[in-house]
Parts: sequence; C-alpha cells; structure tokens
Amino acid sequence: MQQMLSDDILELISQRFRLLADPMRLKILHHLQSGEKSVTELVAVTGASQPNISKHLSTLRIHGLVRRRQEGNMAFFSIGAPFIFDLCNTVCDSMKTEWGQKNALLAEQMDRWTDK
Repeated sequence: MQQMLSDDILELISQRFRLLADPMRLKILHHLQSGEKSVTELVAVTGASQPNISKHLSTLRIHGLVRRRQEGNMAFFSIGAPFIFDLCNTVCDSMKTEWGQKNALLAEQMDRWTDK
C-alpha cells in the first residue's frame, strides 16, 4: 500500500514540475545534455538573450538541476540532476503512444469518410 504524501511534500513536487514547465528551461537542459556549456554558447544555440539565459540558469542552479563552474571570467554550466532526462523520456514516450493512438483513430475515421 502506497503511503499518502503530505501537503508540504506535494507542494515541493509541484514546484519541481513548475520549474520544468518553461520551454526555455527545457531547451537549456536539452543543450546541456551533450556536455558543459558557457552562457555564450547557450545564447548561440538557443537564440535567447544573455540576460534571459542567465536568469533561467540561475533558477535551474538554485534548484540543483544545473551546476556552475567558474574559470576566470567565464561561467560554465552542466547538468546537476541527470534524472531529469529519465522524466523527459517518460513524458516523450507517453506522448508518442498517445499520438499513435490518436493518429490510428484519425486514419480509421478518414477511411470511413472516403468509403462513403
């Protein structure tokens, strides 16, 4: 039997999902999956402004999803919580399944329309 989670724990879980609900944060995490990058590199690959990337990196870092390494006047960021990609893969797999089912239903309906 699974134990019920407290309201405080549910709030923490909810905060983590809200953190991942931003497309730019997901884009940043996706680009960091291949390895450490500087803010300048992330600006180049995302097309976002430097202040925007820095703001998102700060938020991700506060919550432990990315790590920061300083080298001279350059800051480099890497993934701090690799489990995020397991979660993303789970979501993507469920979307593929859902879309496959919807496409099959649509194809079936289209066949009915063309048979008339």
